[in-house]
Amino acid sequence: MSHEQQVEQIKSALGTAVVAVEFDSAACPIVWAKRENVIQVLSYLKEGIGCEYRFMADLTAYDEQGSSEESKSRFVVVYNLFSPQSKLRIRVKVRLQENEALATASELWPAANWAEREVFDMFGIRFDGHPDLRRILMDIRWEGHPLRKDYPLRRYQLFNDPELMPEHLLKD
Repeated sequence: MSHEQQVEQIKSALGTAVVAVEFDSAACPIVWAKRENVIQVLSYLKEGIGCEYRFMADLTAYDEQGSSEESKSRFVVVYNLFSPQSKLRIRVKVRLQENEALATASELWPAANWAEREVFDMFGIRFDGHPDLRRILMDIRWEGHPLRKDYPLRRYQLFNDPELMPEHLLKD
């Protein structure tokens, strides 16, 4: 089954759970899911006949603050999936406002446990139902989430020494 056929199947099977579908420059489909339906969409992509995206290759996020999309969302969470059967890839994206949480995908893919912890640590995005949502990369004493666009660069200068920090980062 081609990507185009899968996209039509996904849209008809999931209805309003899918906000939009587009293709990236490599012709990989991007399925935009509603926040409250993300597990339904991911479950269908994993188990649906003709889909079988059984490998979650990655789960990440990005901060849209200050972009033209700012009015729509603050964050986008991205699930990159792969089907070993068809050798096809698909991407699922979900928009979130500040302080909104997503349901955990760790029951579908156990490896999502670690990826969700990383997204929580770097962006502060919470995953409801996660078995152990805590910092994974930053020290537990670290304040804030360093991949947010509003994170102050001067807060943690290298060794608190302005001479070690690039000049353009010292300006407010």
